[in-house]
Amino acid sequence: MPTFSVRRSISPLIHILVWGLLGFVLLIYQPISTEIIFPTEFWVKQGVLFVLLIAAYYLNARLWVPRLLFQNRNGLFFLANLACSLLVVLFIFAIEVWLEIPILVRLAFDPEADLTTLSPYPPSRIMVGVFVTTLLLLLISTSITVFQKWQKDEQIRQRLEQEKVSSELLFLKAQINPHFFFNTLNNIYALTLLDISLARKALHTLSRMMRYVLYETQKDTTSLNKELTFLQDYIELMKLRLNDKAQVSFDTPSSVKDVTLAPMLFLPFVENAFKHGISTQTQSCISIKLCQQGQTLHLEVKNTIFKSKNLLEESSGIGLTNTRRRLELLYPGKYSLQADEQAADNTFRVQLKLNVS
Repeated sequence: MPTFSVRRSISPLIHILVWGLLGFVLLIYQPISTEIIFPTEFWVKQGVLFVLLIAAYYLNARLWVPRLLFQNRNGLFFLANLACSLLVVLFIFAIEVWLEIPILVRLAFDPEADLTTLSPYPPSRIMVGVFVTTLLLLLISTSITVFQKWQKDEQIRQRLEQEKVSSELLFLKAQINPHFFFNTLNNIYALTLLDISLARKALHTLSRMMRYVLYETQKDTTSLNKELTFLQDYIELMKLRLNDKAQVSFDTPSSVKDVTLAPMLFLPFVENAFKHGISTQTQSCISIKLCQQGQTLHLEVKNTIFKSKNLLEESSGIGLTNTRRRLELLYPGKYSLQADEQAADNTFRVQLKLNVS
């Protein structure tokens, strides 16, 4: 709240300082920079010009720019600025003639000048100067107003983008969690038909994992150690239903630097390997490796390819698709993700390199 109040007070303060500087130039600087004493009528005219310039500035900034320029009525906008400049010139010209300011100023410079030879009309260069000054002020007013609108629109766009990212992440996370539990409960159900004791162990492991999901995934980040423990539980749970034809390895660094990252970010890659890389009839293998170099994590998941399954197509399922989207939202420009089939060793490999700094 204090920061917001300070920001709101900066703009009026800048206006006061700018107008104070312009008023100083028009009303104070000239008399103190010369020994000539200007008549009172001259300062009345200068004061009127100062007020007219302020009025033109805010009339343009508050009315013409929003209602004409921003509404693509450019012709009317330029006509309004031109008419305003001409009206200021005509008003100042009328004051100069009415108060006989040209004659009084000439007498201030030359008290012995012949009054009969003096013109009551101001020199054209003065009127041109007033016209150019008014146009320049209107240009400054337009530029500042356009910039302020762009800045405000950019802030709104960034806020909407942040809100969109937050809501989209919540939606993606809500999709990932039911998707994971749907598959896991199916596995436990199948296990109850084979071995009740193993099913109980699986339920115990699942309850620990649910505790992680319920509490850790409500936060924006979790620790790497907790994420690895969760993956280990998941892998152990999945291994309970495998036979001797399937081999699963999970390699992690012996010493893990506990950095923070988005929760359940690695699960879809591992889940996809178990879903598509295991067979109960032929030899199959899943290899999961995680390497860490400071703030950079490198995850590699490899699984056996079965010719009856197109893994490149199936890998675009709910889990992996949402994980790609989460990476784009959470770590833009900080990750690389590759997924390809390796015909040489008949494996499907996913490689994720992620900078969590």
